[in-house]
Amino acid sequence: MLSRSLAAALSLALAVPALAAAAAPAPAAEPAYDAEGSAFEYPWPVHFFELESQRQKLRMAYLDVPPSGGQGNAQVVLLLHGKNFNASDWQTTIESLTRAGFRCIAPDQLGFGRSSKPAAYQFSFTQLAANTRALLASLGLARTVVVGHSMGGLLAGTYAVEYPAATEKLVLVNPIGLEDYAALVPPRTVDDWYRGELKATPESVREYQRNAYYAGAWKPEYEAHTRLLAGWTRSPDWPKVAWDSALTYDMIFTQPLVPKLARIRVPTLLIIGTRDRTALGKPFAAPEVQKTMGDYEKLGKLTQERIPGAQLVEIPGVGHVPQVEAFPAFEKALLGFLRPAPR
Repeated sequence: MLSRSLAAALSLALAVPALAAAAAPAPAAEPAYDAEGSAFEYPWPVHFFELESQRQKLRMAYLDVPPSGGQGNAQVVLLLHGKNFNASDWQTTIESLTRAGFRCIAPDQLGFGRSSKPAAYQFSFTQLAANTRALLASLGLARTVVVGHSMGGLLAGTYAVEYPAATEKLVLVNPIGLEDYAALVPPRTVDDWYRGELKATPESVREYQRNAYYAGAWKPEYEAHTRLLAGWTRSPDWPKVAWDSALTYDMIFTQPLVPKLARIRVPTLLIIGTRDRTALGKPFAAPEVQKTMGDYEKLGKLTQERIPGAQLVEIPGVGHVPQVEAFPAFEKALLGFLRPAPR
């Protein structure tokens, strides 16, 4: 579930050049978690949606957090996590949205967080969108705002295209898939991704996030976003988790968002940290191609042009995770879009 490591696994994916900065102080060793992270604590109670998919009985974990104080505006926000994340990583965003009167639904997709880790599954964004729609239907929710970050942005865009009547508004936060990675990088198989994932360590998890997300800087609050991943790499279940991670890397690599952008027909906001240079498989591309990949300052503007009527909020000097690195600016953009000022 990781990308580029100083040694191996993390070099396989969402990579930017490592910066020559001193390593962040090592935290206490994270416990080893089983494949479904059953001992990993989420900030709110975890619910489970039982579903049958691809001839398997599976379950999706999700958070369902009501508005603070019991008074809401009847709007529901669906929050879709990224590749190296899970539903709990939306904690600060959920706290903000629920204070503002929104109900928040944050699922762990199959293969992630506390959801099932199937050994054989045809991962596709259409399938994940269908699973997510089934979850919302089970909760009686016909229509939601959809917010997606990174891989979750690619999923959110797919969801908006395939379920436009169920999508009130769409927010894409540094989404991946804005380039066709398979057209830029030599072919990679699931086995290639898997071999790299098996080499991951708690240290490589932290170093990838420190360099790729935060430009070599580190703050104590960033640690929370490494804990489950780091714990998994210490577990006997890591091969099981790593296999699903490899399958989902293949999904991202072969199913870009860019061909779908012009088909998005709902009000859309792009929130883009312009320092971001995330691009799947970049280390395997030719040097001259690597220089062109993952330039979010350009990709944000180009994506705005491709989505009819899209709005763009750029956050200069911020990387792939603006909701963590620059929350006040992210919050302002998000709430401003969800609750426009009265005229």
